[in-house]
Amino acid sequence: MHFVVSDIHGHIEPFVGALGRAKLLDADGAWCGGGARLTILGDFFDRGPDGIAVVDLIRRLQDEAAAAGGQVDALLGNHEILALGMHRFGDQQVPSHLGGHRSFARSWSLNGGRVGDQERLTDQHIAWLSGLDAIVLAGHDLLLHTDTTEYLRWGDSVGRINDEVRHVLAGDELGKWWECWVRLTARYAFVNSGGERVAIGVLDQFGGERIVHGHSIIASLTGQDSTEVTGPLSYAGGRALAIDGGIYAGGPCLVVRLDHDPADPAAMA
Repeated sequence: MHFVVSDIHGHIEPFVGALGRAKLLDADGAWCGGGARLTILGDFFDRGPDGIAVVDLIRRLQDEAAAAGGQVDALLGNHEILALGMHRFGDQQVPSHLGGHRSFARSWSLNGGRVGDQERLTDQHIAWLSGLDAIVLAGHDLLLHTDTTEYLRWGDSVGRINDEVRHVLAGDELGKWWECWVRLTARYAFVNSGGERVAIGVLDQFGGERIVHGHSIIASLTGQDSTEVTGPLSYAGGRALAIDGGIYAGGPCLVVRLDHDPADPAAMA
């Protein structure tokens, strides 16, 4: 069994509750999912009370799941780049050719950055975050944080993209970091009349039959309010599955089982 969840944005209590309902955590908050796999598709930080608690829980569950024969992994989201960029560069201005009067500090402030997360960010957190993958092929599903084709600008394979992003985060080139942030904020590549064709092109390049992503909240794709969202959204002719319930906008934390039909209520905890 493979479960995915995305865009926790510091909301640790709803995250724990959703994992419990999916029978991945027990009443004490320990892993009880046995050999199941859980992938978190980025955006642990910002807009919510405690991004560090979310990161610490994921890291603990990685160890507990591995000991039980399971797997917990996580992807980089744009808010991880933002948090790391804020820590490393602060209010240093980005190169003028990338846009004047911009800095990680300004974007962090405008996008829900939390002082407490920055104050508690350790070298261990930074090393772990900087080593995360940006894109993963899991069976028939291509897992991304962002519903964009911008990943292609880093390379033509999953491995190349992950290597290139890690290379950026290991360096001190502000311009490269800023490009990383900008690319992972793009969205809506798979909507509208040509969306299915775009999604198929991405899948043909990287493999898989369906793109699973967070980043763009489901309500923004359907026109409903986030409080009305009850499950993931399959769209683009079934080639894309959006799983961000919009927790910071009052929506649910969706833990989605990938080996179920997403239209089946049992697929969502």
